[in-house]
Amino acid sequence: MRDWALGIGDPLHLTLAADARLARPDYANDHIWEMEIGSGDPAALAIRTTYGLRARGMRLFLRFGELGKTLTNPAEFHTPPRLQRFHPNFLSLHFLPFDGLEVRAEYWIPESHAAAARLTLINRTAFARKISVELCGALTPLDGQPLAHAQQQMVNVLAGQTGGLAPVVFMNGGPRPGAGPHPSLALSLDLDPSATRQVIWAEAALDSAAASFDLARQVSLRPWEAERARIEMLDAGHVLDIRTGDPDWDAALAFSQQAALGLFYPSSQHLPNPSFVAARQPDGGYSHKGDGSDYSPAWNGQSPLESYYLSGLIPAAPHLIKGVLLNFLATQAEDGSLDSKPGLAGQRGKSLAAPLLASLAWKYYQATHEEGFLGDVFPRLQAFFWAWFSEKHDPDRDGLPEWEHLLQTGFEDNPLFDVWHPWSQGVDISTVRDPALDSMLYREASALIQMAEVLGQAEELARLHAQAAVLKASVEAAWDARKASYSYRDRETKLSQPGQVVARHKGPGNMRPKVEFEGGARLLVEIQTKSPAASRPDVEIGEEVSRNTGDAEIIEGHDFQWRSGGLVATSQRVFTRVGRVSVQELDPKDRIVVRTVDLSGENVTLLTPLWAGIPDAARAKVLLGRSVLDAEHFDRPFGAPALPGLAEPAAETVAQGVQLPWNQLLGEGLLGYGYRQEAARLIAHIMNAVIQSLRGSRAFYQRYHAEKGAGIGERNALSGMAPVGLFLQALGVTILSPTRVRLEGYNPFPWAVTVAYKGLKVVRGLGESTEVTFPNGKSVTVSDPAPLVISLP
Repeated sequence: MRDWALGIGDPLHLTLAADARLARPDYANDHIWEMEIGSGDPAALAIRTTYGLRARGMRLFLRFGELGKTLTNPAEFHTPPRLQRFHPNFLSLHFLPFDGLEVRAEYWIPESHAAAARLTLINRTAFARKISVELCGALTPLDGQPLAHAQQQMVNVLAGQTGGLAPVVFMNGGPRPGAGPHPSLALSLDLDPSATRQVIWAEAALDSAAASFDLARQVSLRPWEAERARIEMLDAGHVLDIRTGDPDWDAALAFSQQAALGLFYPSSQHLPNPSFVAARQPDGGYSHKGDGSDYSPAWNGQSPLESYYLSGLIPAAPHLIKGVLLNFLATQAEDGSLDSKPGLAGQRGKSLAAPLLASLAWKYYQATHEEGFLGDVFPRLQAFFWAWFSEKHDPDRDGLPEWEHLLQTGFEDNPLFDVWHPWSQGVDISTVRDPALDSMLYREASALIQMAEVLGQAEELARLHAQAAVLKASVEAAWDARKASYSYRDRETKLSQPGQVVARHKGPGNMRPKVEFEGGARLLVEIQTKSPAASRPDVEIGEEVSRNTGDAEIIEGHDFQWRSGGLVATSQRVFTRVGRVSVQELDPKDRIVVRTVDLSGENVTLLTPLWAGIPDAARAKVLLGRSVLDAEHFDRPFGAPALPGLAEPAAETVAQGVQLPWNQLLGEGLLGYGYRQEAARLIAHIMNAVIQSLRGSRAFYQRYHAEKGAGIGERNALSGMAPVGLFLQALGVTILSPTRVRLEGYNPFPWAVTVAYKGLKVVRGLGESTEVTFPNGKSVTVSDPAPLVISLP
């Protein structure tokens, strides 16, 4: 197990929570903590929580005293704290508050309702010392009482009340109430030269002080060394030790694996296997309804794109990804459909899952070669694939379905479809052919073909190949040679046109725009209003100026949906000309704008064909040169932005947001076409953003600013963790077991890289030489860049 020495200026991720691999975290009532080193008020070594926003804050911090001098701020310690070990539920730090007084502080979250710590103090001087140790508490309740000195069963404790909880803090050794400005428990320790003393404290928060005290005392009595050994042994089998030439990279890659493992919760009556949440932080983890059904989107289920990204974050724990996949399959309906976001509390996305699950299953099989698993999931994944081509999702039966809901796509801020931002169009997503969807389906077909070949299911191959050809042709038809990129196209016209205003009007009335469209155009009707109670008007759009020609479409009030700044509706028919627009029941102060749907925008999802392996080598090279690797498009200092062409100032955080799951697909696409160096460059950009946030904010973020690297959105988000899997793919190293490793290509990074796992060590040199050392000490040196599997001789 690796010992670190990470200080305040290093990348740090200090969230602590119960680990589903070692306990059974309470999905509806989970207390999540975060460590502070020198921050907060007062500046201290502390852990804090809000109990899922049931308190404004709960903070437990240390104070040390000797010879009348007291220290709380780590910046004033003789040697400041250094993080030595970290796991999802455990942190170990080393420091010297006073010269010659060595302290190891270990923090542990054994279960959802308790926290504990052990302080080991060693007198490294040649003289006896008297040291005071205080555990201070500060509870700011929403309703209730702050922490105060109390007694439980004749024992001095700290106790308070907030949000229906009764937190109690217990310390062993018979502490006395402290005399400082904050309520505290204090011990006076006599330390002879070289003497060692240990202090254990525990906090618990249940619905009564008596129950909290009993739990805190039970936790304090648990065998600490055995619990720590169990944590370390478990992580030795679930975490890769990656050593690059940059210690910041090492830390970010290690924290990402640990943080990803910490996102899991145990199975429930609604899902047969452990599932995950998208972010775990002190303000989360509490359900007012008591069952999790009221949780926010970050906690209400597993999505396919996040599941795919998560699979790369925990390469040494594929069994967890297998469980995630089986959770999706547990939702399968008779028609083969799988739910888009199944949750532990029975939540459902109520739309068809994005077609990424066969790709995820094939990825798992490549890592495990578990053929029994493949045989079990193949027919179910095949049924899911064909569900996409049912009449419900492909009503015109052309073999090319459309999305039914924006939330399916994994890009919820897409301005073409979303209705939450004033710069967005709010187009009906079912009217647009998306090359990203076709690409995902093509990749699913490819994965199913590979499965069928392994399983000897030859009878399925012809049908899958035929459908793959249809999907590939659709994607290639979306290629815009002028822009050197793929584009959205209209469902009927198959065209990708820029938008233009057809008519404007204030209040109700009639308009006579007289405009024509070559090839036809779909219309977008916007009602601009400041009134939240604005009525939904009826709008009639006709090709001819005169009425009663049978050429009109009537957009009724129920066809409109609310959007930022008003209402919006998409025409269901395509117009070759517009001669009249009539609007009724519109407030005189409101405005109507009719325009053609603008499908000309670019975004990172339109690079998905590269991930799917659809363009030929020549076209892929053009796409890279003029788009992916162009600084005016996607080649930015901190990763590929979501919307590089959107110049709206108010949209900056969305447009410039680097979404790592989509960057993962882009990176895998680069590797698929042999652009290993370019993939490594993309990874370096992303790592710079992740490391900057871990240094400054000690957190991962949902997105990162493409030009500034600043974190955007939710803290500690799955989608902002360093791309461990993509890094290993670019490195060309896949750990299959402690005795088997797959190598491919060469090391594209500027330093040698060592990957260790359960006694196996792979050293990828700067050239094409790689040394593999097995747990029994035998080693093999490889210099061939061709793909090969090295096994224990």
